[in-house]
Amino acid sequence: MPGSWEGQYIRLELIRVNDFPLPSERMPAGFYVSINVDSSLMRWKSAVRIGSSDESEVLGDIVILSLREAPELSVELRVSYELGRMLGHGEVVGKFETSWDELLDRGDGDEPFDISFPPVCGIHPSLTLKAAILHPCDNQDSALLDSIVECEIARDTDAGHERFATYVASKTVSHLNDAVQHFQSVLDQCPVGHLDQAAALTNLGWARLQGYIRNDLQDIDFITSLFREALALRPRGHPDHPLSTYHLLKVLIWRYRKERTAIYIQESAQLSCELLPLCPEGTYLHSIAAGAHGIDYVICECNNLPTDASNEGIHLRRAVLELCPLGNKYRPIALHKLAQAVEQHFQQCGSIDDLDECIQCRREALSLCSEGHSERNTYLNNLAYSLRSRFDHQGNSHDLNEAISLYEQALRLCPSGHKSRDFPLNNLGFALLTRFEQRGDVNDIIRSISLQREALKLRPPGNPYRDYTLNNLASALKTRYDKSDASKDLNEAIDLYRDSLQLQQHGHPNRHSTLFNLSSVLCSRFMHTQDNEDVKEAIRLCQESLVALTSLHPNRFFSYMRLRKAYLSRYRVQHKSADLSLAVENFRLASRHPTQGFPERIKEAIDWARQAEVYRHDSAPEAYQMCLELFDNHVMTRSTIISRREAATAFRSAQSLPVDAASCAVRRGDLRHAVELVEHGRGQQWSLASRLRTPLEDLQIPSPKLARKLSELRKSLSDAQSSAVSTDRAAADRAETQYRRLTEQWEVAVAEIRNLQGFSRFLLPPLYTDLQAAARRGPVIILIASSYLCSAIVVPTSGEPHHVCFRRITLTHLEMLKKDFAREIRLASFMRPEETRKELQVLLRTVWDEIMLPIVIVLQRNLKVKSGSRIWLCPTAAFTSIPLHAAHPFRMKADGCGRELCLEDVYICSYTPTLSALIRSRQMMKTRVTPSFAAIGQSSPGAGQGEALLAIDSELELVRKLVPTTTNITTLSGDDATRAGALDALQCNTWVHLACHGKQDREQPYYSRFAMRDAPLTLLDIMEKDIPHAEFAFLSACHTAVGDEKTPDEVIHLAAGLQFSGFKSVIGTLWVVDDAVAKHIVEAFYEKMFKDGVMDCTKAAWALNRATNAVKTKVPLEQRMVFIHIGV
Repeated sequence: MPGSWEGQYIRLELIRVNDFPLPSERMPAGFYVSINVDSSLMRWKSAVRIGSSDESEVLGDIVILSLREAPELSVELRVSYELGRMLGHGEVVGKFETSWDELLDRGDGDEPFDISFPPVCGIHPSLTLKAAILHPCDNQDSALLDSIVECEIARDTDAGHERFATYVASKTVSHLNDAVQHFQSVLDQCPVGHLDQAAALTNLGWARLQGYIRNDLQDIDFITSLFREALALRPRGHPDHPLSTYHLLKVLIWRYRKERTAIYIQESAQLSCELLPLCPEGTYLHSIAAGAHGIDYVICECNNLPTDASNEGIHLRRAVLELCPLGNKYRPIALHKLAQAVEQHFQQCGSIDDLDECIQCRREALSLCSEGHSERNTYLNNLAYSLRSRFDHQGNSHDLNEAISLYEQALRLCPSGHKSRDFPLNNLGFALLTRFEQRGDVNDIIRSISLQREALKLRPPGNPYRDYTLNNLASALKTRYDKSDASKDLNEAIDLYRDSLQLQQHGHPNRHSTLFNLSSVLCSRFMHTQDNEDVKEAIRLCQESLVALTSLHPNRFFSYMRLRKAYLSRYRVQHKSADLSLAVENFRLASRHPTQGFPERIKEAIDWARQAEVYRHDSAPEAYQMCLELFDNHVMTRSTIISRREAATAFRSAQSLPVDAASCAVRRGDLRHAVELVEHGRGQQWSLASRLRTPLEDLQIPSPKLARKLSELRKSLSDAQSSAVSTDRAAADRAETQYRRLTEQWEVAVAEIRNLQGFSRFLLPPLYTDLQAAARRGPVIILIASSYLCSAIVVPTSGEPHHVCFRRITLTHLEMLKKDFAREIRLASFMRPEETRKELQVLLRTVWDEIMLPIVIVLQRNLKVKSGSRIWLCPTAAFTSIPLHAAHPFRMKADGCGRELCLEDVYICSYTPTLSALIRSRQMMKTRVTPSFAAIGQSSPGAGQGEALLAIDSELELVRKLVPTTTNITTLSGDDATRAGALDALQCNTWVHLACHGKQDREQPYYSRFAMRDAPLTLLDIMEKDIPHAEFAFLSACHTAVGDEKTPDEVIHLAAGLQFSGFKSVIGTLWVVDDAVAKHIVEAFYEKMFKDGVMDCTKAAWALNRATNAVKTKVPLEQRMVFIHIGV
């Protein structure tokens, strides 16, 4: 060394390593650079760095060495197989020997230069660095150098690495044996608890694994155990846990490659899910682990496994999907495979959560297959199939409509000659059949049969899917037979089912369906031919299908249903009571089958009730109770008010269930239960909505925790209800799923509350003893309009209910009366005010004589209800469209001394939608605030909302003058009477007078509305508000108390909506109001109401009674009758 360098220092800045090779092809934990000063056996070593997937690795190390140390040095690149404590020095991948002179000759200063290492496996690694001389005056401390002191296990480990690298390059087994011998020796020196045991296990395991891969070693069980032990010693959080996880993954992948045992690839998927988050993007470990021989291989092999619908199989599919983030090329197939697994699980267990997950997966998979994708038609078909399945289970019409739309798209992608055309033909045909069963459009059944016939031609004998089309075509022909009674269709359906059954040997997954379908058509033929062999075979087929199904399989429902049909068919012909008993038992089993969707169970329960009525079977009350409970549970799953009504109206035969159930109880003499049933079934929509407004004060004392939990769930359900309204079907699905899960949590919380002392009936349908509270201020008369019996039940203030039978009134009479009233009221609107409404009087006389007079007799004679007392009418079904309050004999007394009294002369009438509504309003009266009054009027509504109303402004002025001067009054009219303004006024005031156009929406009553300046104020808007301090509302608008024709027992109208939102006393209208004469009633009403200057909403019924009597000479009959009082 030159004397002038004596005592000087060299500063080395290591910048990066380029083209890093891996001679042994083993996954490193990291790499480092070592500078060895050989004269003193000293070295400097950089930190171990995790390798990246780039071609160069950035270093950034600076080392200062004293030039007096030695004239010679060597620079080594090494890989480490541990990030934590190192065992040995790792594997040398490059070594460069030089002197200080040579090094400084390459570069001395700020310019970097490269030193190249010998090539390894065709790769030429190099190190980029800078070198500079530092003088003694710089006061630099030299780097601390390690003494190279070798222990035995380190030497053996390094020797093992060297021999193993030689084996990889030469493929000479003796080198492998040497490496194994070295690594085994190390492991022998690392007993349990030794800090290097995990590293020793891993080195030995890796060497033996490579021998296994190359067929040089075969002890794979031992190799696997080595890696499992190493991983156990490196738990999550250990720096080498990711690498140990990778090693175990690697051995499992190779085991699967050679043995093809599914358990190894399944465990590989679980390990991959654990490993991937531990490998940051850009690291070498990530690039290798996620590559074609790592996780990508696992994904592909898992996707090739057969569908497994067990919980373990579904867990695997979810794990595979987790390995395929957005943008991953395998994500569509992973979504498809998960969808298949959960769909099969749904078919076996009936959990709607499975089907929702399936649809969610298939929506995403379809979104990832753009237009023109070769598999798009398959994804369209798959999603459509799942949507149709959910329609069958839940009855949401939008699912069926979307399914048909998707099938149509799939069919367009498969024109004639396309290899897959049979699938959309078959599927679309079956979906159209389903829609025909819902809507009855004959075009659907015609097209369904046509599509199925075309599909059958494309699936000749030998086609694996021929049995599906045979089944579907047979179902379509059977359905057409049911509508047209064409025996040709029935016989062909039987032949097709038999052909399908021949193709489905025992053990076929769909054989049970063909069995009970064939049973159904044989029953139909039996009813036509009365051939006993047909019905015997039908029963045998159903029994065989039950044997093939597990106890909770959803399709057991259909086996029960078809078996019931067979027994009932035979009973109708042979009249053996045992067959009727067996039919009822299968009605019961089908209706109660827990894994079948509510729509099918509801239809079966309805049929049970109907057949029990026909054959006067004792199970009728049980059947009705089942219907009402299933309806509650079904409607409760719907996330919006609109969808709940859609669910309720989907069953055309169910409209009369509440009154028929009550009628059944009446005919059996159980009047208390009749009251409970009519209350349970009537006003279901309001009951479900009101559960989110149930007071929880009483619950705070025994269980503050449960009260808080229910309050939070109530808020979440309310929020979810609002968010569920979306035109984005995927978003709507997610919202509905969230709502259903919240509902399930709600039910669990409610069940807990019912276990508390005193809360056993919490949120259950009220008992008669609870409902009688509605009659505290006067009797409540429930009018039941059933095809079995039309009658009334009088609920007195105390004691037992009384029955009033209308001996000459049937449901047909009521329907005629309803139509006659509608006609005469319409005609009266064209008459002069002074003309006598003779035909209307005739109708009101009928109401008096046949309906209200028998009730009045019971009130006066049996219950001693005094004249002038208040009574409440609770009409059902057809009674809701008849002006019962206006019943009038319109004749003189028999002795000629004056006219006979009418109902309003005897009693003060109010209406109530339900007894619970009246009770709730009275309970809310306990807390009252200082009254404030809002007069809202809109004479010039926005475009499309109606013509100008000329008398509105004068009516508002009249109201203002009549309201007590001590009351704070707000007037909203003209441009101020907007939707938002009216809503705000409703919320901020206790009394409201609303004068405007009113419109009852007959198609969707929740869209019934008041016309405002900008946009209409709808029933939905009103229902969303909770106004507990509200007291009275006068609705001087048309059609504000007209019910829903499709669900007459729901009483869905504007007046009921205001009562639900908090108004205890409401005056509404039954038909069109003439604003020119309505002001006379308004004036008379408020004069009576505020006669003593006190604002008391409980006087509204009396004031209306007095007002209509006072304006007889000014206001024609139909305009006096139009106003009714609802509430307290």
